[in-house]
Amino acid sequence: MDAYRELRETIEKIELFDGHSHNIVSLDSSFPFIKCFTEADDHDALSFAQHTLSFKRGVREIAALYGCESTLQSIEDYRKKSGLESVATACFGAARFSGLLIDDGLDFDKICDIDWHKTVVPFVGVGLKSIAAYRGGLEIDTNVSEKDAEDGLSEVLSAGKPVRIANKKLIDYIFTLSLEDLRTSNPLHLRMLLEDERFSKCRLVLLHTSYPFSKEASYLASVYPQVYLDFGLGLLLLSNNGMKTAVKELLELAPLKKVMFSTDAYAFPEAFYLGAKRAREVIFSVLKDACIGGDLSIAEALEAAKDLFAENAIQFYKINLSGKSNLKTNTSPNPGNITEIVPKSNITLVRVLWVDTSGQCRCRVVPIKRFHDVSTKNGVGLTFASMGMTSFMDGPAAESNLTGTGEIRLIPDLATQRTIPWGKGEEMVLADMHLRPGEPWEYCPREALRRVGKVLKEEFNLELEAGFENEFYLLKPVNREGKEDWTPFDSTPYCSTSAYDAAAPILHEMFDALQSLDITVEQLHAEAGKGQFEMALGHTICINAADNLVFAREAIRAVARKHGLLATMTPKYALDDIGSGSHVHLSLWENGVNVFTGAAGSKHGMSKVGEEFMAGVLSHLPALLAFTAPNPNRQEPLRQQRNVAVVLYDRIQPNTWSGAYQCWGKENREAPLRTACPPGIPDGLVSNFEIKSFDGCTNPFLGLASIIAAGIDGLRKHLTLPLPIVNVLFGGDINYVGHIDCDAEANPSSLDGELRRLPTNLSESLDALEKDTIFEELLGKNLLTAIKGVRKAV
Repeated sequence: MDAYRELRETIEKIELFDGHSHNIVSLDSSFPFIKCFTEADDHDALSFAQHTLSFKRGVREIAALYGCESTLQSIEDYRKKSGLESVATACFGAARFSGLLIDDGLDFDKICDIDWHKTVVPFVGVGLKSIAAYRGGLEIDTNVSEKDAEDGLSEVLSAGKPVRIANKKLIDYIFTLSLEDLRTSNPLHLRMLLEDERFSKCRLVLLHTSYPFSKEASYLASVYPQVYLDFGLGLLLLSNNGMKTAVKELLELAPLKKVMFSTDAYAFPEAFYLGAKRAREVIFSVLKDACIGGDLSIAEALEAAKDLFAENAIQFYKINLSGKSNLKTNTSPNPGNITEIVPKSNITLVRVLWVDTSGQCRCRVVPIKRFHDVSTKNGVGLTFASMGMTSFMDGPAAESNLTGTGEIRLIPDLATQRTIPWGKGEEMVLADMHLRPGEPWEYCPREALRRVGKVLKEEFNLELEAGFENEFYLLKPVNREGKEDWTPFDSTPYCSTSAYDAAAPILHEMFDALQSLDITVEQLHAEAGKGQFEMALGHTICINAADNLVFAREAIRAVARKHGLLATMTPKYALDDIGSGSHVHLSLWENGVNVFTGAAGSKHGMSKVGEEFMAGVLSHLPALLAFTAPNPNRQEPLRQQRNVAVVLYDRIQPNTWSGAYQCWGKENREAPLRTACPPGIPDGLVSNFEIKSFDGCTNPFLGLASIIAAGIDGLRKHLTLPLPIVNVLFGGDINYVGHIDCDAEANPSSLDGELRRLPTNLSESLDALEKDTIFEELLGKNLLTAIKGVRKAV
């Protein structure tokens, strides 16, 4: 079995030489993207393309590459937002080509020239092929007269408009003539020509696995020295089993030195990526079976893989790859969550991660061989009790209704698999929770987020994007009376250059780690607390934003630990200093367009759906704190008459930039909800809104799921926002703002008694949650019971 691991690793590391492909087109080409998955042209035929096995698999694989939803529309939206160069860099980077041969004879709309392709692949050459098989079949008549050809041409020209030539006599004549004049080129041909002495020295490549005649092609290659084979096209259009069967049939008789790889990809970078990805999977499976069956030794299979994917084509076409690279240097991260889901030679262990109800990130570590042999398909076992544990005790909370009886499976989401940048020889991957493979567990946080996201999409055709501001304290160890303690890294003020200079080596390493994890960092700076810093992450669809936040927290803590420091995201590290949050910025998107933003002159600068969604969040904010502020700092016996210790919200206090009152404001950082107009947005309009009461102890999947649930309620009920708070010192009125001549807004604490105070402790937020029915409806009764049980145990 170790030998098969070596075979897999070798196949995944090989740089592929694509012996047959076509030009890519611009994103604004009229050539439809669905043609990436089908050969159909007719409109009705195209409508059925989405029901093929290859289409369904292809959409999932491309969505995993880009980190978007697994729908054709989401992929097309992502392409438009990212741009051709970005998606091409992602696809060709993941596919790992050493070179392409391009047949540039296809006349697509807005086609990219050969020089453009040289910017994404080290070597690009131009090839020639015949398409006789498509128009008149492979039974070529080598004795067609010139008169027959002329008659055929007349028939074609009589159409009076551009057509695809289908006259067989004309095709046969041109094909035979081309072989006489271009004997050293590499066109397609068929068996009837092989017996003709004029073409005995003309090497010919049969493309597309000769599907559905793979066995016949294999026979031809075995008995005619001039016949070579190509396995392409079928990789994009066949099912998984169909691909394996075709390639196995091709290798039944054909010499391994005469079979070459190609994608036959055209128009779309994604087609090249899919062709390369599937070819690796298919060849590994076929060669492994050949070893098991005794046809090949491991050493022979390793040599065959190198020949099939690159060496045969390089030798056949006499390609010199040295010094041929025309690639542009690109230091920016790949778009989306681009991953390699195959083992690398230096990887020995994989961390399988999940985030529990209390917000703790936990992991099981699996050796790489078992991960690929067992865990990727069957998961890792975990007790039911894992989602009932609190942050202070590794046992299920009494009221969570979860116990040590029962087991789930952690199923790795391979789209999230990443190489750990702060250590050596390890990868990490986020997991979904299933009762058994293929059956999601109702307590799974990632699945809960997907469920409510699906409701938002199906009912309103909307998707929520999120971006987090990740605040944390850096602490250094000190010795106090013989005991280890922690003290802030520095004591400089907000946005201090001195603080940044002192921490720059550490922040640079954190930034590099996030870059390597494909996480966009938009800003970083010293925050207001002593030793406090912030890293603002780019926005993306919710499931990816939550994934990114989990990875970012892991990276920040690990890099700090490497430098002998402690990075803490606790909501209130020091009671006499500012707290830390994970403020989240949210926007609504429809068909790739931010529809939270309103039109010029719109109310509050936001759209109607934007207002309704935000109004839902505002109305449910007291209950939302049970999700977004789950682990306050301290307990005080405030309710002496009930002898109950109350867990205080030390961070969510007035005048601490955390939002302590149930209100909203425009660019008001003391309001819990703030509409934002970042650079580039027209004056008077807003692009997103921020929730302040989201902290570093929150399970980001449950936090975002609860926010979407609240927003859905606002959309269903067509809720409207109250007026934003304004400064009464400037003549304002919290109930009417039409006559105010300035933009000044109130500090909510100045309106204490007029504004509703948000829960001051966890018990109050749980009381609000008990009375709020929308969360049970959209998140599920059992999951909500577990969440409340864990919160009550704090």
